[in-house]
Amino acid sequence: MDINPKTQLCGLLGNPVEHSLSPAIHNAAFQKRNLNFVYLAFPVEDLEGAIRGIRALGNLRGFSVTIPHKVAILPLLDGVEKTAKYIGSVNTVIKDRGKLIGSNTDASGAMQALRQGGVELPGKHILLLGSGGAARALAFALCLDQGIGALTILGIDEAERIALTNDLRTKTQAKVTEGPLNRETLETALPQAQLLLHTTPIGMHPNIEASCVPKELLHSGLTVMDIVYNPLNTKLLNDAHAAGCRTIQGIEMFLYQAVGQFELWTGESAPVEVMRKVLTAHFS
Repeated sequence: MDINPKTQLCGLLGNPVEHSLSPAIHNAAFQKRNLNFVYLAFPVEDLEGAIRGIRALGNLRGFSVTIPHKVAILPLLDGVEKTAKYIGSVNTVIKDRGKLIGSNTDASGAMQALRQGGVELPGKHILLLGSGGAARALAFALCLDQGIGALTILGIDEAERIALTNDLRTKTQAKVTEGPLNRETLETALPQAQLLLHTTPIGMHPNIEASCVPKELLHSGLTVMDIVYNPLNTKLLNDAHAAGCRTIQGIEMFLYQAVGQFELWTGESAPVEVMRKVLTAHFS
């Protein structure tokens, strides 16, 4: 594809951005669909200045947003999709007729990863480990319009998990309980759970032998998704597989949040397998 005056620009706003795989994923997808789009990573310290520039320049179609700007960008936008507003952060911006609209495809990407993994959410009892930004995205995605049976949140940061639980109780109809993340609470919560979602950094490279779930507590009636994607198979996922659980790798959520971004920007279906190939080639 030749870059020309009609080329549409998408990109990543964050700091740092040098490690990001988003340019490789999205440019491979644009090329596969023969779209006149290009994606670049922009290290941004002055977020307000960057947004003024985005408003001023034509041919800018949309952006991914990453640390440390996912929350700070909210008041700079013209509108925010409902789930993203409840979560309190966006990872995606689309420029549409001069307006900047924020979304959170971490949330929709997680739901798509679960659907593709064969999980039916209505009526399910779900155990969520962690209470940070990723946990907020998953929790609101689960509690808004999914018809789940109940959600239990276990986290290390007491103030953070209580704030998340109160937000969910105020803004959704879901049945939500919370507690500290330790062996005792896991022993109580896991036998009732049908879906376990892990959102903490425990088990991430280089600490690949770590897991916050003792393997003897896992049972075959459980589906386990770990949003850690480096390594592809964490200790938690390996233990879950050995216990007879269905498992979903974190790379699937990462993939489908990018798929959601691509489709918002282009209005076309994403070449999912091309995007997955870029990710698996990097982490394998």
